Amino acid sequence: MEAFISLLPPIVAVVLALATRRVNVSLFVSIWIGGWLMAGNPIAALGQTFDWFAEVMTDEWNARFLVLVALLGAGAAFMHRTGGSQALARALAKRIHSGRTSLLLTWALGMVIFFNDYVNSVIVGNATRDLTARQRQSREKLAWVMDATSAPMATLGPVSDWIGYQVSLIAGALVGLSFASAEPYRLFLLSIPWNFYALLCLASIPMILLAGDFGPMAKAQRRAEETGELVAPGDTPLSNVDADLGEVPEGRGRLWHFLLPLVVLISVACWGLWYTGGGAEGASVMDALENTDVSVALSWAAFAMVMTGMIMALFQRQTLKDCEETLLAGFRTMLPALVIMVLAWSIGTVTGALGTGEHVIDATRDWLSPALLPLLIFLIAMVISFATGSSWGAMAILTPIAVPLAFELSSGDVALVSMAIGAIFSGSIFGDHCSPISDTTVMASIFAGSDHIAHVRTQIPYALVPASISGLLYIASMVVESVWVLLVAGLMVQFGVLMALGRFGQRQYKG
Repeated sequence: MEAFISLLPPIVAVVLALATRRVNVSLFVSIWIGGWLMAGNPIAALGQTFDWFAEVMTDEWNARFLVLVALLGAGAAFMHRTGGSQALARALAKRIHSGRTSLLLTWALGMVIFFNDYVNSVIVGNATRDLTARQRQSREKLAWVMDATSAPMATLGPVSDWIGYQVSLIAGALVGLSFASAEPYRLFLLSIPWNFYALLCLASIPMILLAGDFGPMAKAQRRAEETGELVAPGDTPLSNVDADLGEVPEGRGRLWHFLLPLVVLISVACWGLWYTGGGAEGASVMDALENTDVSVALSWAAFAMVMTGMIMALFQRQTLKDCEETLLAGFRTMLPALVIMVLAWSIGTVTGALGTGEHVIDATRDWLSPALLPLLIFLIAMVISFATGSSWGAMAILTPIAVPLAFELSSGDVALVSMAIGAIFSGSIFGDHCSPISDTTVMASIFAGSDHIAHVRTQIPYALVPASISGLLYIASMVVESVWVLLVAGLMVQFGVLMALGRFGQRQYKG
């Protein structure tokens, strides 16, 4: 019962958001309910609610992240106002002649920009938004492709701030264990094949593009292809670049107006991740990523991107007033996202105060056995990350518990420990991918120009396919020892399921 009560605020947030399509109101109500559970009466709950708002906004990491998001919006605005985004779309349009190809390009870019999920959304969204629009691809589908590559790629690497964080969690969980072969990075590498959801999710994108759409996405695609309406009537995108930033004179920009800020962003981000982690003091790349300050490094990178864009605008003879207007317009495009993120972080604070993660674990602890452990860890991670909107939070809750537990149940078997680690990350990525209160889900909606709830509703059926197959693979691991056999079987089953769903969706489409 305690587990259900502690889950009540995030459940209310998700249900209300999907039912009313008003994300901010739904999040506020759910936070207030959490305050009511904590304070004992609805009036005191309001005071508790605003205390939580103040807490998350004054948190050092959160405050830096708010600045980071605003700067990324400004950097994207300069890409638009200098004509760089339009120049890239023109260059790619000469080579991209179908909607499927434009989305395959989006998928490929998402696979390449693997070192941070936020930067992935900015770059991929700005590179492909105009291109996919010309091919009449719905904003919902663009947001899904972006969302389905950003977090899964960041958690797999080969090098990213996510991996540094994950390895640090593994290292912390190993403290006190007599585990002779327990080198944290080695255990992370061994866990990658067991991260079924991330791997199957990445593979599902080209499979669905080949098989065809189904569910709510098929309806969205039909609307876009037949009417040219990239967003459904009545829907409100979190960001509309053309409306927020205005039209750009035809032929203003060149391709380098897009590429140079991008190169600066990536270069400074990589250097910042290395430097803030102690790289300058001799730390190895992986040690630097374990100890890096992500918010500082990416803020430096975003600021460098903005300054590069401003300098290019000045070289185009835009005035300082024009640059200031672009800067502020970029900040304004991020305002809806910033509000949602503050509310979503507050939900995370609510679940922490109510002990959601601990209650969920306690409710399932008695069921655990070596055979069932990976499946149960996967399911618990899904619930926690979806309810809190944070994959990192779910990882932080589960890793210190699940790794020692796997070690004890298996008497130090590396195979079960690496399987448990893969299941933690796998389930956490699912929640991060699907939760409407996840920051990466919000970022995908922003930079794709999609209505946020429309993005969530259309992508959940697509995410449930690899998630369901991942669950079956963890069950099958009780009798099949080879992870590679399981992965191949999972890919084959997923392809067959998606082909069948695609044919069903096309029959509906034609009907």
